[in-house]
Amino acid sequence: MSIAYRLPDGAALEFEQPVSGSEIAERISKKLAKQALAVKVDGQLRDVYLTVPAGATVQIITREDADALELIRHDAAHVMAEAVQELFPGTQVTIGPTIENGFYYDFHREQPFTPDDLKAIEKRMQDIVRRNEEIRREVWDRDEAIAFFLEKGETFKAEIIRELPAGEEVSLYRQGDFIDLCRGPHLPATSKLGDGFKLTKVAGAYWRGDSNNAQLQRIYGTAWRDKNELNEHLRQLEEAAKRDHRKLGREMDLFHQQEEAPGMVFWHPRGWAIWQKVEQYVRQVYRKSGYQEVRGPQIMDVSLWKKSGHWDNYQDNMFFTESEKRIYAVKPMNCPGHVQIYNAALHSYRDLPIRYAEFGGCHRNEPSGALHGIMRVRAFTQDDGHIFCTEDQVQEEVTAFHQQAMKVYADFGFENISVKLALRPDKRIGTDDAWDKAEAGLRAALASAGVEWEEMPGEGAFYGPKIEYHLKDSIGRSWQMGTVQFDPMMPERLDAEYVDEHSQRQRPIMLHRAILGSMERFIGILIEHHAGHLPLWLAPVPVVIATITNAADEYANSVRDTLEAAGVTVEMDLRNEKIGYKVREHSAAKVPVIFVIGEQEANEGKVAIRRLGSRDTEVVALADAVQQIQDATRIPG
Repeated sequence: MSIAYRLPDGAALEFEQPVSGSEIAERISKKLAKQALAVKVDGQLRDVYLTVPAGATVQIITREDADALELIRHDAAHVMAEAVQELFPGTQVTIGPTIENGFYYDFHREQPFTPDDLKAIEKRMQDIVRRNEEIRREVWDRDEAIAFFLEKGETFKAEIIRELPAGEEVSLYRQGDFIDLCRGPHLPATSKLGDGFKLTKVAGAYWRGDSNNAQLQRIYGTAWRDKNELNEHLRQLEEAAKRDHRKLGREMDLFHQQEEAPGMVFWHPRGWAIWQKVEQYVRQVYRKSGYQEVRGPQIMDVSLWKKSGHWDNYQDNMFFTESEKRIYAVKPMNCPGHVQIYNAALHSYRDLPIRYAEFGGCHRNEPSGALHGIMRVRAFTQDDGHIFCTEDQVQEEVTAFHQQAMKVYADFGFENISVKLALRPDKRIGTDDAWDKAEAGLRAALASAGVEWEEMPGEGAFYGPKIEYHLKDSIGRSWQMGTVQFDPMMPERLDAEYVDEHSQRQRPIMLHRAILGSMERFIGILIEHHAGHLPLWLAPVPVVIATITNAADEYANSVRDTLEAAGVTVEMDLRNEKIGYKVREHSAAKVPVIFVIGEQEANEGKVAIRRLGSRDTEVVALADAVQQIQDATRIPG
């Protein structure tokens, strides 16, 4: 009797006996067999050399497939660990997962790794790739594996295995003389890793992430399908370093941070000017979209947070304070406060939807190691909003939000946007039936809006599924930005009600929505996206007037008065310095437009316009110049 295997296109291949993924690839073509990295069996990734169960659907994975990068990065970590142990005998390997764009491995070694060590490790990795060592899975008895690693002095590996149930088999992978604990799958040989990898840095870490445990050294690396992809990634990193919002924040005098307020921001006048322009723009969106702006307390008794579900699901990320023997929580989010505002009056179905908005200040107890400039902070403000509506209104509200969000992103200069649907996490509140209904509601709304989306199992909030908007910036990095979340649970927990057309009390659906998310983070992303060259309507100082000679000062002052009368923010530079020096200084601060004024411009009633990034000047009549700037600084409507 022959055995059939199905291919993704529906075709079938027959064999006389069970075969491996490699043999199936060979049957399809010799070229595919050479390119095969792994095999997907009924949707599960497996080693290509293992026998495939009869009747399975089989997909051969090559470098071109999306799954290839995960395999390559996983193997790069193992090859790095092998290289480290060859070069530095006695070093213990602990864990080495893949991460976004790369991998890391934690090592236990008394002597710290140096930059020269990283170069040597990378060179040895290249040697291991050239050796073309076979990578093969082995299944060991648990106790036998513990004894093996203890004999090698690998106490951390032995500890991991010891936590497995007695009698359970253990999966190990061997490449050359190196053997490691791993579930797999892996590439069939080290040569398949290729040359698209590079080690990037060393950092400190603790075993199990606990500062009471042994200190480890973490070596990070990046890995790609080939050298071209690697070089493009390194180019992006170099460009990202130039655009780093912390660096530009100093150069543009926007903000600073200091140790006395970790994860918090001191906004300088120019930085706060950007903030205010973003806030004014969003407030305009609120007005046009039927939102009522509200304000809730910054701290509330923990009893409310227990009732809302945050105490059980989020307390590790919250700050607390005490007064008169009562414990209060500093709010990590605005939703429970908005429910209290809703509950202050009895609502009819005719009142719905009710849309509340708040520039709500929140505090979250983020780990210090996760803080990053103004992108990841402990104190932040959201362009937060909550919609209370009936189930029948959800689709229309989500569709309207989608349209709002897409326009906002376009106005800020973002064009490459993807939509993702985050589904129920393991740690959640509510019944499965409620989650089924919530997820189905968001799917229907996205379909109604004509949106294509990707689904992300396990990534939803603890109280409901959510739609996420992911933006790619000008150098190709993806940022998760806006969100709209379907939540039938919080109205239930906090007793929100409305009276329906039959005079019966019903629970509203609560939609959590934000277009920008954290204002701090969004401004950081905005700075990096535009490399500090903000559009005139967002620039803290759109125009600087710089004189060539003091003889033009009187005319320069009249130009300033004209601009200010037109509603344009302007700064003067009447210093007795060369104009080239002035232009360089203001260009370094990313001022978009410099009006250069000398005696000739003063005599003719004109200005010479110098735009950021250009060496040329354009001489125009003052009235025309003011009109140009006034139009460009107007908040988009």
